[in-house]
Amino acid sequence: MNNIRIITDSSCDLNKDIIEKYNIKVVPLNVSFEDEIYMDSELDNKEFYEKMKNSKELPKTSCPSPERFINSYEGDEDVIVLTISSKLSGTYSAALLAKNMMLEENPNKKIEVIDTKTGSILHGQLIVKVAKLVEEGKSFEEIVKTIEEIREDKEFFGSLETLDNAIKGGRINPLAGKLINALNMKVIIKVSDGVVKPIDSARGCNNSIKKVVEKAVNMAKEKNCKSLTIAHANCLEKAEKTKEMILKKYDFEEINICEIGPVMGVYASEGAILISVI
Repeated sequence: MNNIRIITDSSCDLNKDIIEKYNIKVVPLNVSFEDEIYMDSELDNKEFYEKMKNSKELPKTSCPSPERFINSYEGDEDVIVLTISSKLSGTYSAALLAKNMMLEENPNKKIEVIDTKTGSILHGQLIVKVAKLVEEGKSFEEIVKTIEEIREDKEFFGSLETLDNAIKGGRINPLAGKLINALNMKVIIKVSDGVVKPIDSARGCNNSIKKVVEKAVNMAKEKNCKSLTIAHANCLEKAEKTKEMILKKYDFEEINICEIGPVMGVYASEGAILISVI
């Protein structure tokens, strides 16, 4: 087995059992509610969504300090780091700065920092792919090359239950946002090349999820993807129904359900469903 440590940041939305199974080191981002600042790891997801629901202002997220990454690099192992898209956060820059600082003291240490060009569940799926490649005994260089190739043509989709956070964050006119919510219109998003874009809408929750499932399944068929992940923003029952819908359409080797944490949850809002294939 290669002596490789896998490090990521807390935007990846991996379940704890996967983190423990592959011994992944997670560096937390920061979440702030006005004057209260937390490390992502200090709030569980239910606490986060409850605080966000009761907050007049949209919470903010910020990247970890380089020092947090330096601490995670300590040791004799070679290090592969996967971060949230550099277009969404300064986390990649912090990890890279930490790498350069570490190499000044330990020039022979192998550290590779990879910008996943994505976030949340697709970010998490790339991390699991690294872990499996390590288990297969692939070399450090082979693993880095494979992940950099895989990330280039990947995207994922989601259905947003509400535009409340877009209204709070000033990203949409309050009157227009409230009207869309009142009409029970659900926005469908695509995350590709590190950017979140609204691409469609649907009347009602079931219709919007059907559209997202269709997009994900079509991508899986086109690119022969075998693994699918569903992420939910404090709405497990909806995620389980989404899984039932998917099982009728395509035979995946594995389907995982996880929770959307604070980093994506700030923007997705409670009730969101994300689907990613790899």
